[in-house]
Amino acid sequence: MLTSEMIKAAAKAAGADACGIGPMTRFNGAPDEMNPQFLFPEAKSVIGFVLRIPRGVQRGIEEGTQFYQYPSMAYGGINEIFAPAVLYQVGKVIEDEGYEAFVYRNTGARGVVSDMDGSPGNTLSPEEQIEVNENAKTSTAHHRSVQFTRPARKGGVAPDLQFQFRLAAVACGLGEIGWSKMLLTPQFGPLQRVAFIFTDAELEYDEMYHGKPLCRKCGACVRECPGGCIPAINSGKTITVNLDGKICEWGDIDMWRCYAFYTHAGRYYNPFVPKEVWDKNENHDLDLMEGLTNVANEHEIMKIYTALQKYFPSWVGYNMAKCGGCIRACVSMLEKKGGCMENRFHEPLRTKKAWKLDR
Repeated sequence: MLTSEMIKAAAKAAGADACGIGPMTRFNGAPDEMNPQFLFPEAKSVIGFVLRIPRGVQRGIEEGTQFYQYPSMAYGGINEIFAPAVLYQVGKVIEDEGYEAFVYRNTGARGVVSDMDGSPGNTLSPEEQIEVNENAKTSTAHHRSVQFTRPARKGGVAPDLQFQFRLAAVACGLGEIGWSKMLLTPQFGPLQRVAFIFTDAELEYDEMYHGKPLCRKCGACVRECPGGCIPAINSGKTITVNLDGKICEWGDIDMWRCYAFYTHAGRYYNPFVPKEVWDKNENHDLDLMEGLTNVANEHEIMKIYTALQKYFPSWVGYNMAKCGGCIRACVSMLEKKGGCMENRFHEPLRTKKAWKLDR
């Protein structure tokens, strides 16, 4: 007989750092195009897996000395290697007991609505490498081309259905959403990625997290965002979701602006782009990065990519993170007295003032 204990033991043996299980009914009321109940209508349970991000992959960004490890290990390594291995091993345990295991790793940028602003249509996404070249103009682009997709049957939704991973993790009892929209867990703060299995097995379910609030509402993420993408705590600019009675709330982040600064960081936080490029700002391509416009949209993003792509370090299949300001700020604060990461490490992440280029 398949039990939750069997699944969690298999998850741990396969390399997951935490595992939580919730009923599919917790997704009742989700928008159809982001509701995982449409993936597998007979599914009764969702199983969430946490895979920790080593704090050390942020060290190079914190010191300003190495920017490759975060996207390659924390994004690429987990999404492409470690999470699929966990899903495969646990999925076998489930299916050996006669139940179906719908494995779902992080695919990113394949939903029928924009993960930037929720609008339908094919838009760019920070979850993928953008090809700005002649080939992309004559062939199907790598990013979401939803103009070619449609529901396969009446009453269904168009592929590829992409649900909200962080809220799904909350539904599995794994943590809460912080002000910066990051998933926070009691064990690792913002340092994890997640993956899921949907199954028709009815299991014992975990309660959603109801302990001490994980987000300290300290505003560190707001202060250390180089693009000013995250609204102030008292701004009233919030997104609120009722997840089966649990209220989840976070700042209404300017996602297009966040996209720009996450991947390019701006004049003072990107050591790969020469100062002269920022000074010249040819064709006003960098107006968004330079604070000369408040307009943040796909058009402005493509101008920035076109201007700066040749300065990128080697690609790893994921956008090269130049920022990570909100994550590092969050870790630093959660390591202080009373935070959920207190005493996890012998030494804190931040031992000196955060760096800023003098230019």
